[in-house]
Amino acid sequence: MATIIETKNLTHRYSKNKTVKPAINDISLQIPEGGIFGFIGPNGAGKTTTMRILCTLLRPTAGDAWIGGCSVRNDPRGVRRQIGYMPDFFGVYNEMKVWEYLDFFASCYDIPGSKRVGLIDDLLQLVDLAHRRNDYVDSLSRGMKQRLCLARTLTHDPKVLILDEPASGLDPRARIEIRELLRELQSMGKTIFFSSHILLEVAEICTTIGIIEAGELVIQGGMQDIQGQRKTRCIQVVVTERAQEAQALLQSLPNVIDVNLHQHSERKFELRVDFAGDDQAQTAILTRLIQAGLPIVNFQEKSTDLEDVFMQVTKGIVS
Repeated sequence: MATIIETKNLTHRYSKNKTVKPAINDISLQIPEGGIFGFIGPNGAGKTTTMRILCTLLRPTAGDAWIGGCSVRNDPRGVRRQIGYMPDFFGVYNEMKVWEYLDFFASCYDIPGSKRVGLIDDLLQLVDLAHRRNDYVDSLSRGMKQRLCLARTLTHDPKVLILDEPASGLDPRARIEIRELLRELQSMGKTIFFSSHILLEVAEICTTIGIIEAGELVIQGGMQDIQGQRKTRCIQVVVTERAQEAQALLQSLPNVIDVNLHQHSERKFELRVDFAGDDQAQTAILTRLIQAGLPIVNFQEKSTDLEDVFMQVTKGIVS
């Protein structure tokens, strides 16, 4: 599949109190056409800086980025023709009606007036706001404003959508609506690059994921690729008694990083064991527990989710 978004050694530094600090440093990534890329990281990690460079709102200090083959350095107009950008704030258009808001942006893209009526109708149908066409923007809920803002990014039919926290501050129902809308846009052939703090939703809809920490891209790839880059695994052990003895034994074993103990039920205790090792090392842990005569009722490896990976990466456990 062809690559539509690419960065190579992308770097941006800023000066503060005569000190030069990197906002992002040496970021290289490739995103295939038609995919959904989830960009996650702690606050201040460099997500918004990266996205603003891709949108030609910031010029990189070093490196370059390309969208559809157009360089953000050398052909910013070519980049802008191919992207729709949705920032993490809505903007001040409260005294416009919904249709006027879309009409205004369509005119900014030189779309003839004769085509705007049909275009606006189609966009409002897509984001389920046709019934609010004549309402003022100020009267919309936050979720509706987010959907309207997303419709605005589509007025010139871009190939790539760059969305900064599109589900930020939304209630669960509105987040689901945005998630389903992103899936629909992908089915229409759009490539979507979005940042988010909602890790579960990123894992559910993204084809590829990138995790950024302190300006460094520490992991990228599909969920299976990311899980394969973990250096630790997690085992769930359930015992009916002697839980503290089991915890002490596990903590004494080689390759075991941490053991967390909590009450599983009235008569059972669960130990969550983080360890660095292969299948043979996992078998050795079980063998030691059995040799100690501990009353084990469950022993299994827990599947890795995006939250586990994120917490390890941002704590520096995985590199």
